[in-house]
Amino acid sequence: MGKVKNLREMLGRRAEMVTQARAIDEKAEKEGRKLSAEETANFDKAIADADAIGVEIEREQKLMALEKRAIENVADAERARQPSGSNSPEVRKRLALRKWIAGGRESLAPEELRDLSFGVNIQGGYLAPPEDYVREIIKQVDDYTFIRPLATKMTVTNAQDLGIPTLDANPADADWTTELATGTKDTAMVFGKRTFKPNPLAKRVLISNKLIRASVFNVEDYIRDRLAYKFGIPQEKAFLVGDGVNKPLGVFTASTDGIDTSRDINEGNSTTAIAFDNLIAVKYSLKAPYWNKAQWLFSRTALKQIAKLKDGDGQYIWFQSVRMGEPDMLLGRPFMMSEYCPATFTTGLYVGILGDFSKYYVVDSLDLQFQRLVELYAEANQTGIIGRLETDGAPVLAEAFARVALA
Repeated sequence: MGKVKNLREMLGRRAEMVTQARAIDEKAEKEGRKLSAEETANFDKAIADADAIGVEIEREQKLMALEKRAIENVADAERARQPSGSNSPEVRKRLALRKWIAGGRESLAPEELRDLSFGVNIQGGYLAPPEDYVREIIKQVDDYTFIRPLATKMTVTNAQDLGIPTLDANPADADWTTELATGTKDTAMVFGKRTFKPNPLAKRVLISNKLIRASVFNVEDYIRDRLAYKFGIPQEKAFLVGDGVNKPLGVFTASTDGIDTSRDINEGNSTTAIAFDNLIAVKYSLKAPYWNKAQWLFSRTALKQIAKLKDGDGQYIWFQSVRMGEPDMLLGRPFMMSEYCPATFTTGLYVGILGDFSKYYVVDSLDLQFQRLVELYAEANQTGIIGRLETDGAPVLAEAFARVALA
């Protein structure tokens, strides 16, 4: 219950920050003036605080899900390794710790609470996780990556590339006719092909053998974890803004091979700002069948602007979630905030997108693999780890996306 309560508190704090920002904006609007320098600073701070809490909320939700799975798997393995009836203090402590992580203090039996306590509560005792667990999670906050989990993923096995048939032109509608007639002959239907050729992505890092030997946690596993994340970042950037030359083609790159300029919507926008009417136009430029999966994608800079936008009834169009498991919504569709989304507000540039990201295809020919090099760096008393993967990607159906463009 401890983590659940903490998550609810964070949702409440974020709602308070957004309410504060909106109150500042509404005060100036009612008085028919622009925000003062002090009000602008306070508005920006409230939005920044709300964004920061939002990142914490997403991270906490992901950690809770990962911890639950890990606890179940490790606890099962721990029990399997121990002789029947084993009741060593260390085993009890680790199992109690995992139970505490999943369910909080309230989930512990009195004997489990004793296993994790230094002394008793009235003497200042506190629950103490093993030190190596704490050390493993001390690191900077990771930026989230969205496209690969939402995309349609395929694998090339024996060939060098993958060709996907496309329907480039539809036949005309059927004709009302008589029982024995077949309608007019139609030759308009045209098929094409989209080709994906996975491109290599690699990184090599060196680790001190002394660090590997003396460290209290598994350095090699930690490096692999970091590399896996760092491989995700260039992929995310390419999926968004890649030019398609020896890398994936991004959704923010205008191309006849992906999303062409016919899917750019700048209606209502100025050269430096997003307008409410534009977001309406963007949403309704998508056919209704795409709405069920469509999601918005913006930068923090764009969302700070959108947080001020209201509809014709004076209601804010951005609804922040105050319930666990519910996404933030914009015009009835969830939105994502990416650190890699274009965020330069200048004439003609892209600042957001709405789309069904299952229509972005990712084609892999080599899953992320690691190779350990021992002898090559032995003279320097180091071990090398090389990570490699091969992948390509591109949006395959332009009409499933609509880009927010500035005037």
